[in-house]
Amino acid sequence: MRDKLIDFLYKKTKLEKEKIKDFLETPPDVKMGDYAFPCFILSKQLKKPPIEIALELKRDLEKKLPDFLERIENKGPYLNFFVDKKMLAQEVLSKALETNYGTQKQKEKILIEHTSVNPNASPHVGRTRNSIIGDSVVRILKFLGNKVEIHYYVNDVSKQIAMLALNFNKKDKFEDMLAKYIEISKKIEKNPELEKQVFDLLKKFESKDKKTTQLFNNIVKICVDGQKKIFKKVDIKFDSFDYESRYVGKASQDLLKKLEKTGKLFKDKDGRMVLNQSNTELIRKMKAPMFVLARSNGTGLYGLRDIAYTIDKSKFGRNIIVLGEDQKLYFEQISEAVKLLGYKAPEVIHYSFVLLQGDKGATKMSTRRGELVLLEEFFEEAVKKAKYETEKRKTKGSPKKIAIAAIKYSMLKNDNDKNIIFDWEQSLRFEGDTGPYLQYSYARASSIIKKSKIKKSKNQIPELSDGEIKLIKKILEFPEVVEKSAEKLNPSFIANYSFQLAQSFNEFYHSNKVIGEKEEHFRIKLVEAFRNTLKNSLYLLGIEVMEEM
Repeated sequence: MRDKLIDFLYKKTKLEKEKIKDFLETPPDVKMGDYAFPCFILSKQLKKPPIEIALELKRDLEKKLPDFLERIENKGPYLNFFVDKKMLAQEVLSKALETNYGTQKQKEKILIEHTSVNPNASPHVGRTRNSIIGDSVVRILKFLGNKVEIHYYVNDVSKQIAMLALNFNKKDKFEDMLAKYIEISKKIEKNPELEKQVFDLLKKFESKDKKTTQLFNNIVKICVDGQKKIFKKVDIKFDSFDYESRYVGKASQDLLKKLEKTGKLFKDKDGRMVLNQSNTELIRKMKAPMFVLARSNGTGLYGLRDIAYTIDKSKFGRNIIVLGEDQKLYFEQISEAVKLLGYKAPEVIHYSFVLLQGDKGATKMSTRRGELVLLEEFFEEAVKKAKYETEKRKTKGSPKKIAIAAIKYSMLKNDNDKNIIFDWEQSLRFEGDTGPYLQYSYARASSIIKKSKIKKSKNQIPELSDGEIKLIKKILEFPEVVEKSAEKLNPSFIANYSFQLAQSFNEFYHSNKVIGEKEEHFRIKLVEAFRNTLKNSLYLLGIEVMEEM
């Protein structure tokens, strides 16, 4: 219905469809109309006051109203459109009951790199926001018919691995790695001489020393296998693990030669290979015009290998990466280097941090200092909490699924660029704007359908109540919300929509009895349409539904 109205306005105003789409609003009260169009956006084009434009446009549009419009009213600079409610309802019943309501055949080839935490310890809650956002974006883009590959970049040539190598033994397990990493970090702080041993190990690894290579490989395998198991618990998977060591040696040296030909690479007074990026406005503003790519001893730095990896990824198709906001300058440096060599830079999703709520206020998590909450610990605590809540309420439902819903929804309901202050009680509540509340709304709809004795609904639409109209309109917003989330690469639009959808359903349910009413045939279908839409919406957030809770 919204698309029909956009087409109608396009023919009459000659505005771009995308502009009409952006400005067409849904009034908060059904009595104000179903859609509202602000005429002030036409003022510059028509050189008239918006109130005058609204009056004239209303007269023009009313000359031949399409069948889906009942009437048009003007309120100041706005035109309010009232659509045929039964046609709205029919659209919901014909579309929202489809299995993949809202999908489109886009079929774009996309590579998304997300998570890519250092393989030196168990991932913590702060960095897990990367994984949860990345996983949701993957689901959204796949839902729209795209071919998406999920890649994880393993920093197996990192300083962190070399640090672990200083005190590693064959009996070490993944669970030991964090404590060992914190221990060696503190030792290096007290004794800087140890850092020389770290760089010596990196030099040996890059020189393909067999003993060092085997040592690094053993540590990395333990860490990557451990991280895989943890992410599998929260249903986050990857198609490819790409290792940084692939770009050590010849690959890095070849890249340096290509950069030399640009005239931007030079050797500084300390013998390091440096890329001059002083011509780049953003980098100049951030006061980092010189990008060091190799040490004076010839070993390449992470940035050099990352440029090579980014070029490889660009050959796949559309390229997207998820990075913390602390990586903005670094990403800009990589992007400019890639563009200098004639390749397209990736699209980036920057996210803000999950902060720890402590006695001294909110602080950023740090693996090196040990000031963090591990995802595995948080997940186990969330499952315990979910189990306690289900037992207390004497309700059914999988504590694991409820815990995952609580974690993921708390991470996704905020805009990517907003910090989250981590709070146990807030994240694991079972009421209000939470994942478990959405699961419960789905289970409630399933219970209504199960209680109904109607096996085949009549295709008749009764006079509609305000609650029914509000729910119908909210269901019909789903495809547009998915498209917006895909366009902006921001799952928070779907998360917030899911909550609004559940609220609309619960308001409808409290004011409209379903079972045993003369409208039961229609209302059961409406409940089914809601349930299917919420299921799709939660799937895009990585949240599983349950028939009973």
